[in-house]
Amino acid sequence: MPHRWQVVVLAVLSAVALACEGAGNAGPAPTGKPKPKPGRPSSMVALGDSITAGFGSCTIFVACSRNSWATGSADAVDSHYRRIREANPAIKGHARNLAVPGAQAADLPGQAASAVDSGAEYVTVLIGANDACSGGVDEMTPVRTFRGHLDKAFGRLRKGLPRSRVLVVSIPDVHRLWQLGHDDPGAVRAWRRGICPAMLANPTSTAAADQDRRRRVADRIDAYNDQLARACDAYGDRCRWDGGAAHGIRFSLDLVNRTDYFHPNVAGQNRLADATYPVRFTW
Repeated sequence: MPHRWQVVVLAVLSAVALACEGAGNAGPAPTGKPKPKPGRPSSMVALGDSITAGFGSCTIFVACSRNSWATGSADAVDSHYRRIREANPAIKGHARNLAVPGAQAADLPGQAASAVDSGAEYVTVLIGANDACSGGVDEMTPVRTFRGHLDKAFGRLRKGLPRSRVLVVSIPDVHRLWQLGHDDPGAVRAWRRGICPAMLANPTSTAAADQDRRRRVADRIDAYNDQLARACDAYGDRCRWDGGAAHGIRFSLDLVNRTDYFHPNVAGQNRLADATYPVRFTW
C-alpha cells in the first residue's frame, strides 16, 4: 500500500498534467463579436408574390426587396432578416428574395425548388392574394387546386430542406382595404385602373351584385388561409403558421402606397414584419 505522501504527490502531478493539457488546447481569446444564439438560421429565402417582393414600397413603382418584411436590408424596415442578423451575424448577405409580382400558388413549387437549391435554413411563404383577386371573381383559383399547389411546393421543401424552418403567412384582408378606401378619392381613382378587380372593381358601388362579389372574394381568401394552415400542419413540426396574424392586421390607408392603394408601403411592410416574426419557433 503506498504511503500517504506518495498519494499526495501523485495527485498533485496529475492535477498539473491536466492543467497543462488544458492550456495547450485553449481556444483563442474572445474577439468581442456577438455569438450566434443557438439555432438562429444562417441563411433564408422568401417565397411569394408582390407583397413579399416589396412592390410599391420604393420611390419608383417596381419590386423593392430591400424593403421586404421578410428579407429587407434597408434601415427603414425591421425585417425578419435584420432581426435574425442581430442574433446571428452569420446570416449577413445570405438572404434571398424569390418572390415575384403577380405570382400565384401555381408558381410556388418552382420557387420552392429554387429555395432547395439555395440550401436556405429558413423559408417564408406568403402566397394567395393573386389567386383571389387578379382577375374576375369567376377566375379565382379553386380551393382544391390551390391546396394541390401548396402540397407540391411544401413536399419539395420538406424533402430538399428537411432540417430547415418554414413560416407560412396568412393572406392580408383585402376586403378591409375596400371598406377603408371605397370613399377615398385617391383610392377610387387607383382601383379603377384595374387593381385587384375581383374585389376592388366598381369600388363606390354598394349594389347587391357588387356586395355579393366582394363577399365571395373574402370567403375565398378565408378558404385559402384555412388551406395554408392545414398544409403547414401536415408539413410537420418544422413548419409554423402565423395563426392568421397577417390577415388580422388592421390595415389603414397610411400603410399602403399612394399609387395603387393596395401594396404595403414601408410602414405596411414593418407592420407585416412585426405581426409575423416567428416568436413561436424554438430556434
